[in-house]
Amino acid sequence: MIPRLEDLGDVRGKTVLVRTDFNVPMSGPDSNRVIVDDFRMRRSLETLNWLTSRGAKVVCASHLGRPKGKPEPRYSMQPIRDRLAQLAPGVGLLENLRFDPGEEKDDPSFVAKLVTDVDCYVNDAFGAAHRAHASVVGPPRTLPSAAGRLLQRELEILTQLRSNPKRPFVAVLGGAKISDKLGVIEALSRVVDQLLIGGGMCFTFLAAKNYSIGDSLCERDQIDACKKLLNGKVKITLPEDIVGLDSAGEFATFGQRLPDGAKGLDIGPGSAAAFADIIIGARSVFWNGPMGMFEDERFASGTRTVATAMAETKAFTVVGGGDSAAALTQFNLAHDVDHVSTGGGASLEFLELGDLPGLVALRGAPNVK
Repeated sequence: MIPRLEDLGDVRGKTVLVRTDFNVPMSGPDSNRVIVDDFRMRRSLETLNWLTSRGAKVVCASHLGRPKGKPEPRYSMQPIRDRLAQLAPGVGLLENLRFDPGEEKDDPSFVAKLVTDVDCYVNDAFGAAHRAHASVVGPPRTLPSAAGRLLQRELEILTQLRSNPKRPFVAVLGGAKISDKLGVIEALSRVVDQLLIGGGMCFTFLAAKNYSIGDSLCERDQIDACKKLLNGKVKITLPEDIVGLDSAGEFATFGQRLPDGAKGLDIGPGSAAAFADIIIGARSVFWNGPMGMFEDERFASGTRTVATAMAETKAFTVVGGGDSAAALTQFNLAHDVDHVSTGGGASLEFLELGDLPGLVALRGAPNVK
């Protein structure tokens, strides 16, 4: 059982450490960084308000970026602390957890520092729940602990997708590397009715079918794994046309076979339309990974078409964080899907394994009977 906020009992007058995921996108010079999107902060407000309205003293803890165990001005939490003061007045925020090397090493001395003078612990950082870091797995060893509302909601939705989806259930996967998602593809192939593969990873699948892919991204060591998946029970749909650059570096559209020197950078318009039709006809859809290099407008059409279909379908739609969530925001469609996960890697790992280190830690907390 994952303990809920109610399992903490009366929190009035108690100090509660809340592990949040305030790893928000930032821009600007190191001395004047500003928040680009506070989506992840706003998603934790339900938990923070629940605690403060019941008289708890709340202190948040989060990482930001990858400072590698030492302070870096560009990763200071001060801009986030200023925004948090506006969103949740009175709620404190520790400095970047990753300024201390003990965070990523789950160092007992760093855990002891985190829990000093703390009465209870809440994990509301789904995006970090797949990391066995000090702030994720340490406090539940000694403190009464609970999942925050955000973590609880993520868990409920992904559990439903994993074990009891409305059918047909379609998964749309993109991104650069098949090796990053091989495990989740294998796991999803056991529960989905159809897999749509785009992004850079599609070229390894096309190579597995002996199609020429020019100079497109390909993980040769994953071709056998792709062949096995293509010969499995689940239907895998690959792009039938590709947009990219020809050998002279000019924009071009190709079929499934790319000439020498050509590079695929997006699914083509025919494939995008076909993917959209399948999404519209589904009853559950999970999407993780862009269809192409959507940051470049020349290669954004495939991702935009998929995002629009996700917004328009009547299916239950879940977007697995990361670049897919960024694309939805870029296309102003984030409010038109049922659930945008705050954790790309965490959502994939949960769908693959059915558990996360942060969840295991909560189930072992002293207040769990």
